[in-house]
Amino acid sequence: MRALAPWAGRTLVDLGCGTGFWLPRYASEAAEVIGIEPDSVLPTRAEQRVRHLPSVRVAAGSAEHLGLPARSVDVVHARFAYFFPPNGDAGLTEVLRALRPGGSLVVVDNDYRWGEFATLLAASAPKDGPGTKGRAELTDAWWRDRGAARREVRSSWSFDRRSDLDAVLHIEFPAPVADTWLARNPAATGLTYGYVLYSVTAP
Repeated sequence: MRALAPWAGRTLVDLGCGTGFWLPRYASEAAEVIGIEPDSVLPTRAEQRVRHLPSVRVAAGSAEHLGLPARSVDVVHARFAYFFPPNGDAGLTEVLRALRPGGSLVVVDNDYRWGEFATLLAASAPKDGPGTKGRAELTDAWWRDRGAARREVRSSWSFDRRSDLDAVLHIEFPAPVADTWLARNPAATGLTYGYVLYSVTAP
């Protein structure tokens, strides 16, 4: 993300900041950090996390309604939030309005084609839907049509204890899918995980 859109000394928006986990990390380099979150409860937790950081503020909002002046920010990050094609045009338009010329939006999504996590996603997909392959093709085409660059990041999750892996998989996936994968991988304490980053530069 830093390579695609450096934020040192700049104004960064964490769109869908949740409880604000990343806000202090951004603040260690950025001149100003704005966390925006649509949930009614999470912003309070985010504010508590950054109350000692004067360069950070948290606001209610969404991709479609940022509440920011035009051309007022340099970088917008969105991780697994808001921009799910084919219904993301309003959010993209609003983000591009708020970005200064040459500013960047970076959106992080799952890689539905690579890694053990992708296999679990495919096993969890509704049988009557397009499946994860179809979703990946739709998402790639949507971003490509809007001039986005696409970058894959291959990574992994690793846990100290098997019980932690078990707990996380049961949060992320239906129990039968998680149980089947764990049974097939009895020694695993982690799994491979792929991300896709889409980046758009404001004109």
